[in-house]
Amino acid sequence: MPSGGLHFSRASSADVEVLLDLNFNFKTEGYIRLVRALERHRLMWVEIDSFDPRALALIRRSIETPLASCESLFGRRQFFENYAMDVGIIDVPWNGILESMKIAAMAEAYEVNCAPHNFYGHLSTLMSTHFCAVIPNFRIMEVDIDDVPWKDDLVTEPPRIDNGHLIMPTKPGWGADINEGMVKRHPPK
Repeated sequence: MPSGGLHFSRASSADVEVLLDLNFNFKTEGYIRLVRALERHRLMWVEIDSFDPRALALIRRSIETPLASCESLFGRRQFFENYAMDVGIIDVPWNGILESMKIAAMAEAYEVNCAPHNFYGHLSTLMSTHFCAVIPNFRIMEVDIDDVPWKDDLVTEPPRIDNGHLIMPTKPGWGADINEGMVKRHPPK
């Protein structure tokens, strides 16, 4: 990883890897059947959420595609002790930075890499950027680039990607503040 940034690959369409988020939409047998049917497409990973760490571990053992989970974490210890995933998806704004660090440390103890769940907006991206910069088991960070055209105006300093790298902010805190005037112009619907 280059100094001062997190690497984002710019690849040709032939090099693009697909990640599939199945969320809570199936039961154990359905996940296994669906992922097995998709395995010829060689997904980077399939993301599955489950309330049952043993069921998730069974799915992981039953498929060849790497399994990512933990976005909706319900008892972190059981998921790692059951070797239920290949990649831990950590939602930094939801868990808070301290709990996110604890999850990443536990994942590291079980040799599981982490990838922040990050679809909220720029402030979440900045929080997740700081998180990624300090954990030893960082894999990849989700960034939602398809959003409203005024998204950059919601913060004082939007995240900056330069030559495929997300640049670490240098300002205090997360590196930006909320632009409250702009937020008021775009109330939730």
